Amino acid sequence: MLDKKETTTQMKKLIEEIRKHNYNYYVLDNPTISDKEYDDLYYTLVRLEKESGITLSNSPTNQVGDVVLKGFKKVKHPKKLYSLDKVNEYSELESWIMDINDKYGKQEYCVEYKYDGLRVVLTYDNGFLTNAATRGNGEIGEDVTAQVMTINNLPKVIPYKRKLIVMGEAMMKLSVFNEYNRHAKEPLKNPRNGVAGAIRTLDLSVTKSRKIDIFFYDVLYIETEEYSTQVEMHEFIKEQGFLVDYFDYTNDIKKVSNLVKDIDKVKAKLDVLTDGAVIKVNNLKLREEIGYTSKFPKWAIAFKFEAQELSTELNNVVWQVGRTGKLTPIAEIEPIELAGATVKRATLNNYGDILRKDVKVNSRVFVRRSNEVIPEILGVAEHTEKSVDIEKPTNCPCCGANVVEVGANLFCPNHFGCTEQVVDRLTHFSSRNAMNIEGLNEKTIKLLHEKYNISSMSSLYTLTREQLLDLENFKEKKADNLLASLKKSQNVNFANFIYALGILGVGEKTAKDLAKKFKTVDSLRNATFEDLVEVDEIGEIIATNIVGYFAEKSNITEFNNLLNVLNINEVQDIYHNENITGKIFVLTGTLTKYSRDQATDIIEKFGGKVSGSVSKNTNFVLAGENAGSKLDKAKALGISILSEDEFDKMIKS
Repeated sequence: MLDKKETTTQMKKLIEEIRKHNYNYYVLDNPTISDKEYDDLYYTLVRLEKESGITLSNSPTNQVGDVVLKGFKKVKHPKKLYSLDKVNEYSELESWIMDINDKYGKQEYCVEYKYDGLRVVLTYDNGFLTNAATRGNGEIGEDVTAQVMTINNLPKVIPYKRKLIVMGEAMMKLSVFNEYNRHAKEPLKNPRNGVAGAIRTLDLSVTKSRKIDIFFYDVLYIETEEYSTQVEMHEFIKEQGFLVDYFDYTNDIKKVSNLVKDIDKVKAKLDVLTDGAVIKVNNLKLREEIGYTSKFPKWAIAFKFEAQELSTELNNVVWQVGRTGKLTPIAEIEPIELAGATVKRATLNNYGDILRKDVKVNSRVFVRRSNEVIPEILGVAEHTEKSVDIEKPTNCPCCGANVVEVGANLFCPNHFGCTEQVVDRLTHFSSRNAMNIEGLNEKTIKLLHEKYNISSMSSLYTLTREQLLDLENFKEKKADNLLASLKKSQNVNFANFIYALGILGVGEKTAKDLAKKFKTVDSLRNATFEDLVEVDEIGEIIATNIVGYFAEKSNITEFNNLLNVLNINEVQDIYHNENITGKIFVLTGTLTKYSRDQATDIIEKFGGKVSGSVSKNTNFVLAGENAGSKLDKAKALGISILSEDEFDKMIKS
C-alpha cells in the first residue's frame, strides 16, 4: 500500500492529466482519449481519495462540468446543475435501489437514455424563448441563445405562459453526423464533438450546418406547480412541444435492470448516441429529502454500458478486396478490449476516409465497436513523432491488376479473375439470407474457382456430381447434398434474389424495399435514378449504385444468365385483411408455429408493419414463450396481446 507521500504524488499526477483532458474536451472540443479512458483516470483518483482520506484542493472530484469559454456572455443558473454518479454492474444498480427503498419505502423509478451530447438550459417567459445557456461549471454557463435559435426542432413559443426553465441535451443524430462527415473537409471525431463545436461557437453558420436536435428530460424551474412526479413532468414537457425520446418507469427492481438491458440491446440501432441509461426516483418531493452530495444527486444514477469507443495505436494498414472489387483499408491496431471482444483490426472505409480523417501509421486513433458491427477507426486522437502517411496502392493486393480510382474509392477491375473478389461475391450469393445454398462455404468456393474456374454466380448451377466428387474431402453424400441445395435455391423470393446480387450498399432491408416497390424483375431492371430515390431510405448514393450495376455490360450478361436458371417469385399485390392491413405489430418471446421471419412475412403480405419496440402506436403484440419486458409494457399500455393461435385465426379471417 502507498504511503501518504506516494499517494499525494500519484494524485497530483492524476489531477494534472485529468485537467489536461478536461481542457481538450471542454474548451478545445478536441478529446485525445475516450470516455472510458477518462473514467478510468477519474475513478482511480476517487479510489485513492477514499482509501487515503486525502482530497487535494484542486481535485476535479469537487468540480462539476465544463469550463466557461471566453467570448460568451455568462449566465448564472437558477440552481446548481449536478453530474451523475455512475455504476456499470447490475448488482450495483439494484443495491442503489434497495438502499433507497430501505430508507424511504418502495419507490417508482424512471429510466431514460443517458445521452452523449451537450447539456443546455432554456428559459421561457410568457411562452417565449428568452435565453439558452450551456451547463458550464454547473453554476455559471455560456449564453448560447443565438446559436440555439437556429435549431429547427426547438419550439420558440410554448403553451405555458409563465416562467419556465427546462433542461435538455443538444445532440447530433448519427444519421446527420454520418452525412456531414461524408462531405466535410475536416470530419468530426464523434457526434458529441460535433454538437459541442456547433453550440459553443460564435459562427452561427457552423451551428446551422450541423443540423442539431435537442431532447428534453427535466424542468429546473416552473412558476406554478404542475406536477409531483417525473412521469407527470415528462408528459408536461411533451405537451409544451419539446422533443423527448425513450422514457419508462416501474417499481420493480428487476424490471429496472431489464429496462436498462433492453436499451443496451438496441443502442446500436438508435439514431442518437447513448452510452448508458439514467435512473431517477419518480417522486419529486422525495428527491429533496434524499438530497445531494457536493457533486451528485443521491436520487439519480447513471448506468454506463460497456465501452464502445477507445483509443489505441495504429500499427499498420493492409488492403482487402471485396465482392465489388472495392479495396478496403484495414487497420491493424494495438489490441484493445471493446464491447465484449478483443479488437485487433478495424476498417478505415476507403482511401478518401484516410485523407479526411488524417489517419497515419503509428498515430493514436479512436476505435468504435457497436455490438456486432465491424470496428471502425473514427479519427485521430494524437499524432506522434513516428507517425507516417498511409500509402495509396496502385495495384490490387490480390491479383496485381492496376487499380481504378472512383471518387474516394479504389477498385480492382479484374472482376472475374481476382480470386478475393470471386470468392467474396459467391460466398455472399450463397449466404442464408441470399440464395441460402447450404454446404457452399468460402473454402468450397475457393476450391471450385481454383479447379474449375467457377467465377460467376450462374456458373454454380452448371456443376456436376463428377466435378464435386473430384474435390478434396468431397464424398457422395456431401456432393449430393450440395447439388440438392443448389436445386432448391433455384426457387427464390424476389427480395432474396436482389440481395444476392451483391449490389454495393443494397442490404437485406433495402432489397425488401426494392422488391415491394418494383415487384417484378423487369421493373427493377428498368428503374431510373428518379424512380429509385422515391423509395423510402434509398438515397442518391445507393440509387447511383443500382443504376450503375445495370449499366455494366458484364452485370447484365450475368443477370440474364441467372434469369435462365432461376425461378424468381416476384411480389404479388398485398392482400387486404382488416385486422392486419395498416396495423403495427411487435413480436416477442419464442414463437413455435412460425419463425420470426415467417411471421414478419405474413404480416407484411397483408399490409401490416412489424416494429422492434412497443409504443402507444403499437396495435398488437404477438407473444410467444418466455416473453419479456415488451409484453409487460404492452400490458401497461393496454395493447392487445395475441397468442399464436389467435394470430392464426386473424390470418384466416
